Amino acid sequence: MLTDSRPRVLIADDQPDVLNALRLLLREEAFDADTAASVQEVRTKLAASTYDLLLMDLNYARDTTSGGEGLELLGEVHQHDPLLPVVVMTGWGSIETAVEAMRRGARTFVHKPWENGALSSTLRREVEHGRAARRAHRQEMREESEAQAIQRALLPALDTVLPRCDIAARWTPAAAFGGDFCHVLQLGEERVALWIGDVCGKGLPAALLMAHVQASLRALAAEDLSVRTVAVRLNRQLAANQELGRFVTLFYAVYDMARGQLAFTNAGHNPPVVARADGSVTRLTEGGTVLGMFEDAAYAEQVVDLRAGDRLTLFTDGLSDPDAGDDEFGDEHLVQAIVRRRSAPASEIADEVLNEIASRHGGHLDDDATIVVAAIR
Repeated sequence: MLTDSRPRVLIADDQPDVLNALRLLLREEAFDADTAASVQEVRTKLAASTYDLLLMDLNYARDTTSGGEGLELLGEVHQHDPLLPVVVMTGWGSIETAVEAMRRGARTFVHKPWENGALSSTLRREVEHGRAARRAHRQEMREESEAQAIQRALLPALDTVLPRCDIAARWTPAAAFGGDFCHVLQLGEERVALWIGDVCGKGLPAALLMAHVQASLRALAAEDLSVRTVAVRLNRQLAANQELGRFVTLFYAVYDMARGQLAFTNAGHNPPVVARADGSVTRLTEGGTVLGMFEDAAYAEQVVDLRAGDRLTLFTDGLSDPDAGDDEFGDEHLVQAIVRRRSAPASEIADEVLNEIASRHGGHLDDDATIVVAAIR
């Protein structure tokens, strides 16, 4: 039984006697009934109001029984409101058309002439189904919004000002959830840990593992371990959970601002770029394989000098992987984009590089894109 407010039903048919009969029936059955006598009127009323169900005929031109108008309208209706239940009305001679309508998204069909009790029961059942679907959708949207907020809270503030460098971080997921992660964690007045990584795959599973990796990295970084030890320990954690079935790329570094030295290890991640003031480039490749694949994997570390005027840029493969089309960005183009802006502030480099890549992809990125830029002073 329906327990919410009176169901609102839009009846669409080009025959006035059919509309009147159905309106009277639904009124007696405690429905609020509205009517539309043409395809255009259906469009107008759906755009102006919300309904619990659409009861529609498939034919609106009196000289045809093909159902083409109704089938085309059905597609428009589901584009406008995918959760609106649609029940189609059909004569006995057009069952195939009604079946095609169900294939295109109609919930069910009723025959003309209809039996009042059966029609009323069908509409109540479909209204209940539609309301349940809307409630579930609202709950899903709330949960998704909360999960996105949590994921964003695990990422660093957009801009971080430190004694000898400025850092800007940007994260652009391709979908609701992403597997990219990055962080900036100050370890004292003169030292800062920074990392970037990517969980293989997309969606909520990747986001959940990303949250676990972020928490683990924060805990390991707080122990002030060597960079290679952090990679070794995190790799063992991930590899010990074979049921995860996913691997993680990671670049992890600690920058000693007093000494001007960056100690790092690269676990299968895109090599960061150090753009020197003179235009030369150093790539940070030393490390080992991706995390989570081999429990006994070893990781090397290296130290590189960072001088005033240098720009360190970390990024994920959403910025460097070539597109399938002709207008590919690719690693080489990304490096060139960074070098061209090497004298700019960190935030400007991060914003402009992201914008340039997005514009080359028509404003839409097919993969998560994350960039962290450190401008050394």
